[in-house]
Amino acid sequence: MSEHADAGLVKLARKGNQRAFAELVDLYKDKVFHLAYRMLNNRHESEDIVQETFLRVYKNWDKYDENQKFSTWMYRIATNLCIDKLRKRKPSFSLDAELNDQDGTDGYSLIPGDNRTPESEFLLSETQQIIHQAIDGLPAKYKTIMILRYLQELSLQEIGDILNMPVTTVKTRVHRGREFLRKRLEHKLF
Repeated sequence: MSEHADAGLVKLARKGNQRAFAELVDLYKDKVFHLAYRMLNNRHESEDIVQETFLRVYKNWDKYDENQKFSTWMYRIATNLCIDKLRKRKPSFSLDAELNDQDGTDGYSLIPGDNRTPESEFLLSETQQIIHQAIDGLPAKYKTIMILRYLQELSLQEIGDILNMPVTTVKTRVHRGREFLRKRLEHKLF
């Protein structure tokens, strides 16, 4: 859906049109879920983040600035909720924990491939798991940016808008996050 169509739905939703709000939820709920799941690695918590994000959107229409993209504002809410959740967690995660979704699918499995064999599928799955584990082990300030950049495929400017930080800071954290990942992955993949 285009930004212009989003803007029309947002205008209607802000005026109390429940159908327009429901359509916005329908358009973005999966994207918010995937963002939350990548950050939290927990289906239940991710579902809670989706609900809380849209509840906050609904309650805070008066704080929305129409000069910015709705998706940027919504992602900022969702990202902040995830960061708050991560801060409240005890550091009890393990780099050896499995990161597969319960039904066995993830965003990478949707990438089409040529000449897939069971062996190549296994290697791809194993590599994806190692990468997800490495991302999960990053410090929160790098993890958030790496997820937004490489898994949500947002631009540096969009990430800066969502996290309310200068693009130069985003670039620095992307670079440092890649360095962290490179060091973690060097001994696991090679």
